[in-house]
Amino acid sequence: MDEKQLNKKKISLQDAIKQQLERKKQQTSSTHSSSTKDIKMKRMSSQLTKKPNNQRKRMGI
Repeated sequence: MDEKQLNKKKISLQDAIKQQLERKKQQTSSTHSSSTKDIKMKRMSSQLTKKPNNQRKRMGI
């Protein structure tokens, strides 16, 4: 345990930030890939059920 704590202290700030960014990218890529598929499917289905614009009928033009 002592060696691990010493190694953590020796890491520079830049290295620590890089590691955190890599972790975030990995987490978002794993969760984001499945969620983007769902969003794409929702967008496509909403386009299929879109209602035509009937503003001209309401305005009487």
